[in-house]
Amino acid sequence: MAKIPVGILGATGMVGQNYIALLDNHPWFEVNYVAASPRSAGKKYKDAVAGGRQLVKTWRPSVGELVIEDANDTGRAVTAANAGQLAFVFSALEMGKDEIRSLEDSYAAAGIPVISNASAHRWTEDVPVLIAEVNPHHTDIIPLQKKARGWEHGFIAVKPNCSIQSYTTPLWALMQKGYEIRRLIVSTMQAVSGAGYPGVPSIDMIDNIVPYIGGEEEKSEREPLKIFGAIENGVIKNAELPRISAHCSRVPVTDGHTACVSLEFGVKKPSLEEIKRIWSEFRSIPQELELPTAPKQPIIIREEPDRPQPRKDRDADKAMAVSVGRIRACNVFDLRFTGLSHNTVRGAAGGGILNAELLKVKGYL
Repeated sequence: MAKIPVGILGATGMVGQNYIALLDNHPWFEVNYVAASPRSAGKKYKDAVAGGRQLVKTWRPSVGELVIEDANDTGRAVTAANAGQLAFVFSALEMGKDEIRSLEDSYAAAGIPVISNASAHRWTEDVPVLIAEVNPHHTDIIPLQKKARGWEHGFIAVKPNCSIQSYTTPLWALMQKGYEIRRLIVSTMQAVSGAGYPGVPSIDMIDNIVPYIGGEEEKSEREPLKIFGAIENGVIKNAELPRISAHCSRVPVTDGHTACVSLEFGVKKPSLEEIKRIWSEFRSIPQELELPTAPKQPIIIREEPDRPQPRKDRDADKAMAVSVGRIRACNVFDLRFTGLSHNTVRGAAGGGILNAELLKVKGYL
């Protein structure tokens, strides 16, 4: 079976390079189109990311020979699509939010679906923010999105902030079993790779913790509510609960975002044994459909008193699983736990690829 040709917007950046690495030998998709800023356009991909700009170990030689297009030139993408060389794009664009929103709109309007890592459209009411195991049903808004904009083939779907993935799936697993979560306080310790390349200066990170990441706390407090929300009257209406208070810090870790969570249940409160059972047994549509990038076990429980740890647990199950540990009662709320996920795989390119797989089996790609 012929593979689906895909493109990467922002292909020379950290997330773009991770897309290319993770798509190597993918059973369904094949990178056939790369686009970046005008300064990279016209260069072979291997030359544009040579030397210190190569952030991943390797990629397929044929990708290295691809000539980079100007990501701002949607006409070139349309030409490739009309020639059967491009079916959809992954957006890993690094520019201003308004510029990204406008450019992603132009690709979708031109008939090219956009699977985005960017935050520009996360608050657009009819654009789904997908964690494939949590809200796959939000793909149902895509026909409404296309109709509202007059788009025949194009659409936009996005993935959420990388840090919330270390605890959103465990929360959802409990909610699915009828346990209301009213309030939670979360403190995230976020790896430097989450800042992109070149990221945070080393002088700021060595022997240090930076207790501020611009816009991160607001994203952490709002995005889960959209993910937990419901489609009503052609838009996604946010859930009212849980109320979330977030503290976000940058820590001297290469990859892997860690979250320390305390939460309060409603009237119905599960035992610790029930919580562990729910998490260990949790499966969703990606596992049922055996999507290529999906982890076999979305939530992995670590019973050791000092786990999960980024170096030891971030790569669990293709770096796509959430590792959870330190599950215990809370003296103020009801439950405490620590969650960990790989921010550049599950939280970025890997999550985007899994979303594309979900959209393919649902008939949107």
